[in-house]
Amino acid sequence: MSSIIEDLIARKVFNNRGEETIEIDVVTTTGFGRAAAPAGKSRGKAEVVNYPSGGVDAAIKKADELIAPELAGLNADYQEEIDNTLHEIDSTTNFKVIGGNTAFAVSLANAEAAANSHSMLLFQFLGGSTATALPYPLGNCISGGQHALRGKSPDIQEFLALPYGAETFLEAATANAQIHKKIGSALKRKDKLFTAGKSDEGAWIATIDGEDAFETIAKACEDVGNELDFECGFGVDMATSSLWNEKEQVYEYANEGVKRDSGEQLEYVKEIIEKYRLTYVEDPFHEEDFKNTAELTKKTKNCLICGDDLFTTNNERLTQGVKIGAGNAIIIKVNQIGTLTDALETIMTAQRNGYSCVMSHRSGDTTDWHIAHLAVAFNCPIIKTGVVEGARIAKVNELLRIEHFLGNRARMAELQI
Repeated sequence: MSSIIEDLIARKVFNNRGEETIEIDVVTTTGFGRAAAPAGKSRGKAEVVNYPSGGVDAAIKKADELIAPELAGLNADYQEEIDNTLHEIDSTTNFKVIGGNTAFAVSLANAEAAANSHSMLLFQFLGGSTATALPYPLGNCISGGQHALRGKSPDIQEFLALPYGAETFLEAATANAQIHKKIGSALKRKDKLFTAGKSDEGAWIATIDGEDAFETIAKACEDVGNELDFECGFGVDMATSSLWNEKEQVYEYANEGVKRDSGEQLEYVKEIIEKYRLTYVEDPFHEEDFKNTAELTKKTKNCLICGDDLFTTNNERLTQGVKIGAGNAIIIKVNQIGTLTDALETIMTAQRNGYSCVMSHRSGDTTDWHIAHLAVAFNCPIIKTGVVEGARIAKVNELLRIEHFLGNRARMAELQI
């Protein structure tokens, strides 16, 4: 009976952008859990509603008045029951009554409280004794698009390092940090007006074009790979929903001065994959274009074609993609779908169908570390969590602690590229 919920406490805190967000404490008879909700800059249309009408203040009020009384007396060990109760309280398909971020924070805080009640770490409680695989860190090194407020930066939103040849998480995290540093030094040489500015995720922002960005990260990954003696790949998050002009039916690359229709976009993405030997491409088409995502997946090899806005951690959307072979990887952001149970359903569908799961932060994040544990618990081979910014370092350092805790049982996850 040690995991019986005694209290739920909601408060307002801030994310790394200084934006208000909700934090939830769950208190059991012998345990305690806390989780804060992140916020995305580029959000898929199919994501659950972040907050009810009235924002964070309204969400806190609903947590106090609607959620806390319903959860009191329930057993935190039964995560599915807790999450189903949240759905029943809300009664909508997209959490517009209590807010998806509220549901997320309650769900994660409950899981931590249950683990704490049993004197276990979260990844142990959720994943059991077989949860020993560490994910490869996918780190944003150069920001463009919405993450750079456009300006004269690349139109592509993120240029990402993926040190998939590392034998330990420590080696992989070290590689990403060194790649990030080398890119910073290279940008100082390329851009005389470079001010060492960084995006929300700690990635460099510079006045360079897309080709310069590709060449810069390619050289840094090659150099660090040679120095550390293992493969350091790289890829991009194209975030093309933010480039898509629905009226004209084209992708607008404003800084390149180029417009590409869907066919031209397909050829362009194929070209950059082949030219730069990309190992990862996220959202190469807008969020409703399953067809061209499937076509690209069929025509590329040794590259993860990943859906974020395309799938929004939604099991129905993933199932739609699986039917036609759209992508071979999926971003997992629990707050896109609301609860841990909902996210796990999507993860299980992905794994059954050979999709690589990429546990991910949001651009507006807190020092909350739960996704580090979720990546290990649910055997996600990649975690997308930046490189150097404080909210990112919190996740990276927590994975280093998990690796140290596991000792000789720790291993890197299996990743097919």
